[in-house]
Amino acid sequence: MGFTSAWAISSHSDAFIAGLSPLLLPAMEADRAAQGARQRWERWQRAPLPDYETWCVPAASPARTAADAAAVESFRELTAPGDNVEEACFGRVEPDFYVVDDMWAEQERDGIFISVHSKEYAVASLFHAIGPARAALLPGWCGNFLLTSGQVRQSLPSVERALSFTDSERAAAQARDWLYYSANQEHVLDGPLRIWRTAAREGLGLCGVAVHLC
Repeated sequence: MGFTSAWAISSHSDAFIAGLSPLLLPAMEADRAAQGARQRWERWQRAPLPDYETWCVPAASPARTAADAAAVESFRELTAPGDNVEEACFGRVEPDFYVVDDMWAEQERDGIFISVHSKEYAVASLFHAIGPARAALLPGWCGNFLLTSGQVRQSLPSVERALSFTDSERAAAQARDWLYYSANQEHVLDGPLRIWRTAAREGLGLCGVAVHLC
């Protein structure tokens, strides 16, 4: 079954962030607290996944053990869009709020990073590319967060540690990122840090949400 997903990090004034808080923060916390979510996170933190190119090989292949298959499925569930955030983002909690129109549509490029893909999840590919230790430095829960301007500035050093690379580290991360990019599309290894630095410099807050578009 096909789907299209989006992960976006958009910048907003603190007043706008405050207005979003009653809607999005409870949804984000509910996804974090969902049954099995913490266990899936801890499982991934304990044991790196095999290379993604082995994920779909036949089950009988020596390159794919039963334990590997279970770990991959757990990771996929961990990094897929959360049900509660999706409910909040598409008018099913607050009928007048629709994330595409109310958060993304009017943004200039400097004010948003957005990664849209068919049959893939940007957060999953980013996390696999950078690994558990770096992913643990990112605020929020699996790509979803709502931060005031002060929290953006406070979290910037951790985000820079997570998403800054030597040449060899970048090459390794790029090899583990399975997303396809068009010529003008920003990579998940680059866009989040760009928007974080811009928001910190301009005194803006940030909202990150991962959702299915269809």
